[in-house]
Amino acid sequence: MSESKKLAFVGLGVMGYPMAGHLARAGHDVVVYNRTAATAARWVEEYDGRSATTPGAAAADAEIVFMCVGNDDDVKSVSLGDDGVITGAAAGSIVVDHTTASGTLARELEVAAEARNVGFLDAPVSGGQAGAENGQLTVMVGGRADVYAKAEATIATYAKMVKLMGDAGAGQLTKAVNQICIAGILQGLSEGLHFAEKAGLDINEVVEVISKGAAQSWQMENRAATMANREFEFGFAVNWMRKDLDIALTAARQMDARLPLAALVDQFYAEVQAFGGGRYDTSSLIERLRRVEEG
Repeated sequence: MSESKKLAFVGLGVMGYPMAGHLARAGHDVVVYNRTAATAARWVEEYDGRSATTPGAAAADAEIVFMCVGNDDDVKSVSLGDDGVITGAAAGSIVVDHTTASGTLARELEVAAEARNVGFLDAPVSGGQAGAENGQLTVMVGGRADVYAKAEATIATYAKMVKLMGDAGAGQLTKAVNQICIAGILQGLSEGLHFAEKAGLDINEVVEVISKGAAQSWQMENRAATMANREFEFGFAVNWMRKDLDIALTAARQMDARLPLAALVDQFYAEVQAFGGGRYDTSSLIERLRRVEEG
């Protein structure tokens, strides 16, 4: 375990709530803030912690402040302004943003933080709700190496992999790569399983065979059976995936990168949203194929 520290955690959603819990269980002194105060109160009762009334107040005495909120606008609302994390953070402290946001915002926040002698790391995560609950997240980090060195051990409290990817924004760009790859894999898996269904094959037997070869993937191992059963309540939602793909596609346009498959899959997810599947998990692409057939 890393040395006990004074920490703050802002944003207690399905990811932040258990992540903050791991920090408390590791012996750190954790103050939390959440927009819905009842959620913060529940966390305080469960983990014997403390809560603050504003993000800035939560950050005031913390050595490291963690944020995990929804999108760029949410990050700005809790980090900037009179009651924000960066304004409230003490000189010499570090702000770690676990939100999946844009690389552009990450670079802006580093400038704002350094103007107040505060370190900043963009540190989006992969692994979903289960990874957060089990302390098995992958954390991809952007920022200065000296700042990262001070925060790495604490971040590792809820991670199986933590790695500095480059300067501010590099963590967010790496997360974009992650989501681009996932989108393509899930579309391919959906088409393969749909083909198997139409061919009258037993999907479980098909997956048992092909998962031992070159087609194997985490998505196949963990989602093929639920996709076959039309179960889509497992982890990362379509609404959030579209937010992440928008970040990736926007960055791609700025750097003249070509993402034809990611753009197409984003449109497919829009169709899933249109039939009411915005809160389905990302494996629901197969349902779009079935509904196209069913009319």
